[in-house]
Amino acid sequence: MKIFVIHKKTLIIYMLILAFICGAVILNWDTTISVFSSLTPKRDLPIYCVDKQEKVISISFDAAWGNEDTQELIDILAKYNVKTTFFVVGGWVDKYPESVQALHDAGHEIMNHSNTHPHMTQLSTEKMKEEIKKCDDKIQAITGKKPFLFRPPYGDYNDKLVQTCREMGHYTIQWDVDSLDWKELGVDAIVERVTKRVKNGSIVLFHNAAKYTPAALPKILDTLQKEGYKIVPISELIYKEDFYIDHTGKQIPNTKEKTSID
Repeated sequence: MKIFVIHKKTLIIYMLILAFICGAVILNWDTTISVFSSLTPKRDLPIYCVDKQEKVISISFDAAWGNEDTQELIDILAKYNVKTTFFVVGGWVDKYPESVQALHDAGHEIMNHSNTHPHMTQLSTEKMKEEIKKCDDKIQAITGKKPFLFRPPYGDYNDKLVQTCREMGHYTIQWDVDSLDWKELGVDAIVERVTKRVKNGSIVLFHNAAKYTPAALPKILDTLQKEGYKIVPISELIYKEDFYIDHTGKQIPNTKEKTSID
């Protein structure tokens, strides 16, 4: 005769599964989700997009390496009367201070993309703070404005980074529409990706030195403006206070009822 031994942890898991099924049947699905979501640790998420009723979005550029197209991008954006957000690396500021000044003079906001473009999640808290502060200082020395938005290099973040940014007075910013311009898929592919994926409150990611971005950008701006979208810098899109971030990374004002699974 075989004897089956069930370990205590396994038994607990089985009981939770059974309770979940019973709750879904006897009570209702939303109540069950609420109970189990409370048992799951909640991640500290960056802002991927913003809950907006109106057709307003932000376009952003990451500047870490090259600088071939920065002035052309400034000229294109000026033609369409669009102001954007450039996330720059401290090392890029060191190499191209004249471009930082040109972006600032053109009315674009210059925000923090770290000092050396590391994987921030691999750093200690002190090193994270060092990366952020050094880049802040370099930008402020040229523009006179201290950045308060931070975009993690490679989009790599964890709870510790988001919390550290908050302690330093920075909002951590990701994106919900990726142009994938760095893959050099061609102008039409970039235009298609962006114009088909944008929605109210979107944050779009571009790079300042991607091969096809200067050719794709006018088509994208023309299409979005004809569709009624207003394009603003990220600092004007996000809520500065009295908000929460749901499980998808959408920033939502507290005036809206918080759902049980956020």
